Amino acid sequence: MAFVRLAGVTYLDPELAYDSYVLFTGADSVTRLIDLNGDVVHEWPYAGVPARILDPALNAGRVGDVIVQLADSGDGRGGIYANGTIGQLDWDGERIWEWGADAPGGAARQNHDWELLPNGNRLILVTVPRRVPALGDLIVGDQGLYEVTPDGHIVWQWLAGDHLDEFGFSEAGWSALRETVARDPEDPWGYLEMNSAKSLGQNHWYSEHSDPTFHPDNILVSFRKANIVALIDKSTANVAWRIGPYYAAEAGAQHQRISVHKVPRPLDQTSGQHNPHMIAADLPGAGNILVFDNQGGAGYPPAPLGIYAGSRVLEICPTTKEIVWQYTAEDSGLPPWTFFSSFVSNAQRLPNGNTLITEGMQGRLFQVTPGGDVVWEYHSPYQGYGVAGEPEVSQPRVADVDRLSRTALIYRSQAVPFDWVPAGAPRTAPRKVDLRR
Repeated sequence: MAFVRLAGVTYLDPELAYDSYVLFTGADSVTRLIDLNGDVVHEWPYAGVPARILDPALNAGRVGDVIVQLADSGDGRGGIYANGTIGQLDWDGERIWEWGADAPGGAARQNHDWELLPNGNRLILVTVPRRVPALGDLIVGDQGLYEVTPDGHIVWQWLAGDHLDEFGFSEAGWSALRETVARDPEDPWGYLEMNSAKSLGQNHWYSEHSDPTFHPDNILVSFRKANIVALIDKSTANVAWRIGPYYAAEAGAQHQRISVHKVPRPLDQTSGQHNPHMIAADLPGAGNILVFDNQGGAGYPPAPLGIYAGSRVLEICPTTKEIVWQYTAEDSGLPPWTFFSSFVSNAQRLPNGNTLITEGMQGRLFQVTPGGDVVWEYHSPYQGYGVAGEPEVSQPRVADVDRLSRTALIYRSQAVPFDWVPAGAPRTAPRKVDLRR
């Protein structure tokens, strides 16, 4: 029996949606730039985890450059070990920069994130197979960060396994973590599954309040399997700020149904979160942290989750650790389970106050207003294999289940300003669409 799914743009309100291009890698491992009408503006025949077009202000004024993964590592383990080289391509697909062959172990093993820094270096989230003393004598996939110069030299590094005692694990948490590692040291996604890394950049907590915790160079990271978001002090390498892994028991296991509660309110249990980052200084909500809270199974020990499975997007004040804005399906008048991605996904604040959301497991991109109204919705028509079991050809393995299945999965998306690409790129005005059932 064929599975019929929506594809393309199903809703667009041109008056309320913020107009931009949108970049994402489809499940077919092709990176595409689309407009709000769903038309493909440009594409590159490579996957990115994530793909992202570079800000010309950080890229010597160059427009249309993208960073993607160029070659497999060839070690056969997939997951966080799979990437051999990462590279910067121009609009025409020519290689401007490439790194990996000279990396430790002969492969970049880049996964989940990277960033072009203001000094011209690149911050790269990597995997390092090694022994972590706190976890025993087994070789595990430890994850961390390299800062790499344009000529390929590593000038700063940080490894999660050196800082486990700063993550706030309980005695039960340590036991669960060690048991998990002993059971599967070769887990292709790592024992913590570090899935995000982003420097804070200029922010009022530092510039106006002189709080060194939020120095622009400090790096916000996420550990999906541990339910931890942490801020790394770049100068000391220590954890300077943290949310998770545990929250007050009185919050209960029904916290997903949050639209009945008012904000601000104390942050409650996140689970399996992705892409926490500080909202940039020129955007609504500047200085707050935006995070896609998947509400997928995670935690050491596992977090209690309610029966009404649904993801949420949270905006968190970093000084009070309170939720100051939220989005769930209920904020659009729908049951909570109609918006759910137990893994992957991200959210991005837009200049008009809307938020672009990637419901990655479903291959759905959409834009919501501050009040929760959906004003643009797009379902990726680009399917491929590789979510389940061993991958076909170059498809990345993202889960361990019995067999390959067809998917429209999207890891992340990026709203791209029109002036970040060449002036001759196609641009058409958004057209009103309403195909909702």
